[in-house]
Formats: sequence, C-alpha cells, structure tokens
Amino acid sequence: MLVSCPVQPTGSHEETLMMLGWTMGLEGWLWMGAWIFALAVLVWFLVREPHHRSGRDEALDTLRARFARGEMSSDEFEAARRLLLMREITR
Repeated sequence: MLVSCPVQPTGSHEETLMMLGWTMGLEGWLWMGAWIFALAVLVWFLVREPHHRSGRDEALDTLRARFARGEMSSDEFEAARRLLLMREITR
C-alpha cells in the first residue's frame, strides 16, 4: 500500500525532514540527554549498596539482644557496654 506525502518536497532532503518533524534540533537533544540522565540516576539509586551501620552499633545491638534474652546480668551488660564505648572513644 502506497501512502502519499501531504507535503510536497520543494527543497533539499534536510529541509523536507525538518518540515515533516523528523529532526530533533538542539532542544530535542537536550531533553533526551536529561531523560537519559534521570533514568541513569534512578537505576543507580535502585541498585546501589545500602549504607551499613558502624561496627559499634551492631555490637551494641547484639549486646542488647543478649541482655534481653537473659544471657547476661545487668552488671555484665553495663561492663560490656562501657568497654565498647571506651574502645570507640580511643579510636
């Protein structure tokens, strides 16, 4: 099936494409670059590694969990907590 062009070309090939809307121009390239950048940032946010907490926070969480389970007394908990805090200060 042949489709006729509603616009009769009168100039060069580039002018004909411009009239038919087949070229992007600078504005089109800028918008395309902005969308590509936005998609790249979105992908980066989705696949990046989450930030890990410090070792001291994890150690305190473990200490609190052991105390909550009754594996240590309050004196042992306080002594271990002070030791962890002192090690953090001396670093």
